[in-house]
Amino acid sequence: MARRGVETVEDLLYHLPFRYEDRLNPLPMGELKAGGMATVIGEVRGSVLLRTRSMPIFEMTVGQGLHSIKCMWFNGTYLQDRFKLGQMVSLYGKLEPSRSSAGKLKMIQPQFEILPAPNSPEAEFVMLEMGRIVPVYESLGGTTPWGAKLTSRWLRRVLWSIFEELEESQAAAKLPETLPLALRERLVLPARLEALRAIHFPPAGTPMTELMSAATPGHRRLIFEELFYLELGLELKRRRMREREGTAFQTNVKVREAIKQVLPFHPTAAQKRVLGEIAGDMRRAQPMRRLLQGDVGSGKTIVAMQAALVAIENGYQAALMAPTEILATQHYLSARKLLGGAISPTTGRPYRVTLLTGSLDEATKREARGRIFRGETDLAVGTHALIEDKVDFENLGLVIVDEQHRFGVQQRFRLMKKDTALDPDVLVMTATPIPRTLALTLYGDLDASVIDELPPGRTPIVTRRTSEERAADVWEFVRKQVTQGRQAYIVYPVIEGAKDDQPELDFAHDEAADDANTAAGKKPAATAGKKGKKSTPKTEKLFTPKKPLRAAADMYDELRTGALVGLRLGLLHGRLSADDKEVTMRRFQRGDIDVLIATTVIEVGVDVPNASVMVIEHAERFGLAQMHQLRGRVGRGAARSYCILMTGNKVSEQAEMRLEAMVRTQNGFELAELDLQQRGPGEFFGTRQAGLPEFRVANLLRDRAMLELAKSEAARFALRPDPEVSREETDAVWARLKQQWQRRYGLVEA
Repeated sequence: MARRGVETVEDLLYHLPFRYEDRLNPLPMGELKAGGMATVIGEVRGSVLLRTRSMPIFEMTVGQGLHSIKCMWFNGTYLQDRFKLGQMVSLYGKLEPSRSSAGKLKMIQPQFEILPAPNSPEAEFVMLEMGRIVPVYESLGGTTPWGAKLTSRWLRRVLWSIFEELEESQAAAKLPETLPLALRERLVLPARLEALRAIHFPPAGTPMTELMSAATPGHRRLIFEELFYLELGLELKRRRMREREGTAFQTNVKVREAIKQVLPFHPTAAQKRVLGEIAGDMRRAQPMRRLLQGDVGSGKTIVAMQAALVAIENGYQAALMAPTEILATQHYLSARKLLGGAISPTTGRPYRVTLLTGSLDEATKREARGRIFRGETDLAVGTHALIEDKVDFENLGLVIVDEQHRFGVQQRFRLMKKDTALDPDVLVMTATPIPRTLALTLYGDLDASVIDELPPGRTPIVTRRTSEERAADVWEFVRKQVTQGRQAYIVYPVIEGAKDDQPELDFAHDEAADDANTAAGKKPAATAGKKGKKSTPKTEKLFTPKKPLRAAADMYDELRTGALVGLRLGLLHGRLSADDKEVTMRRFQRGDIDVLIATTVIEVGVDVPNASVMVIEHAERFGLAQMHQLRGRVGRGAARSYCILMTGNKVSEQAEMRLEAMVRTQNGFELAELDLQQRGPGEFFGTRQAGLPEFRVANLLRDRAMLELAKSEAARFALRPDPEVSREETDAVWARLKQQWQRRYGLVEA
């Protein structure tokens, strides 16, 4: 149980049902209809194990009066001895018409539970299994020391016993209240024990629709409680940050002169506004903690460089940390180009920029660390190598973190905590538009700025969708663009064909597993498992694509000798060494490569203004955020640019929605909202976000309104003491927060 995060009785009480079965008023079999999910109760009337060429299939007939349905389990040998004639069973699954018997129904891979007989030793627990709304739990896995499996039935019995004990006289004190009475009354929320009991063992008459959508008063109470404590913790972080001592930077004439030197173009109104917000933060004596969001190509980097100059002109160092060597090197080259001819108005000398990445040879790294330590570097640019223990700054005043979601939250804090007298200001940048719901949880301790305007001269990217049958037309279009002096990207989801260890496949793999699970009546892989952990679906092997995926390495060979023969092609993917990636990207940036064939390794940060075409093969396999980032690699110059989404032979309903959205809009925030709805918070960034809290009850998609309410109530509680809340209740909330924050949300607090 501890392995599943259940270490206390309270943890077990918060292991809530994931669905319910109405065994109080189950539908008679004669009224069942094909097409929907249903709970069926009946008796076992026969079973057989069919041995087919492909796999054994266990088949069982369950009846009720004159009616019956057939149940089938693939690879069902393990069920051969589980059922006995006359047993009562509860089944849950999708009803489908039976092909072999007209008018009959069947269930494929239903979930089942054998119900206790009235005269069995378990008869005292029959009332938990029958004649009521019955909770169904995700198994905790494993068995007890005496061999009992930790199934739904086991959990129901243990939880019933816990509630019986808690409701005895004086025992309720063991489950103390966690929300002040005045707050509960104002928001019409039940007491904690009452809420938990009603969720685990709903009273008769509770609407099933409310139970299944977590909308009962009990659910609302626990959801609010969880979000309230999260937001209260973030509010406390903000308050403590305001109490800490930072650097009050000056933005005098020399600072403004330095910023004007590096402006490559007339800034947009959005850039001016955001720079004003950042400068305002930097002038205060408290450390800046700001999130800078901007869609692809909106000019975040130039704003970050201007912020760096504020720190440098005040005599401090700035550090810029990027998630990949390619992006770090590009930032370094951009900074040198931007600052190359500039002279600091304060010191009268050129700006000094140093690169520090893991792949540099040891002598170069040692020299770079020495320059940073001695204060001979104004701006240090690098990867996570910047946060190694060996790296010390002389006078670090500003930390800029690019593409924050690709770092663990702890890494951001390690750079902030470098040995400096005062806390440095921190500017977190992301080109992945983050829906407000996620921003309130992931970055709730940061103030947010959004660059919502593209620089002048950026032409909209023409996005078109086509199928692989028209590949010849696509390659001809690419050839024409190259003839006109342009360059192109062609992106694939995998590196090589028939491999199972390629991280680029993660998103496609999840969706394939979901398709197989859905067919088998199971939960999707992205949502199955407790606390956001992926569970490996047993039905995964059922999924076999009709055609193998076209892969980057294979298509590189095919295209350079076929449809794109005569053009200069390059290949870039995650298995290449850092040096090889660097060489390839430099050649593409210089124009020595016409067409770059790549995986999603180019998703972030590659800036080639001459590239005007982005072809995404197997576009149905990519997430919305990925496709939007990839599309943002083109359209960086004055030439009209194109994004071509080429699909394979099978496109799921969800993929259709993604492709339609890509063609319809270039608004990153609109696309991010749809991506969040489709994939859920845990998968939103493609890789799991290290700082995303693991909610026990709340769901960021479903409970957005409750999150906003919790945020306002948390701010109210922290800032203005409520005269109706006693001192004892206030102290209890802060004590609970300390315990909860440390134990459950340690990563968020870092």
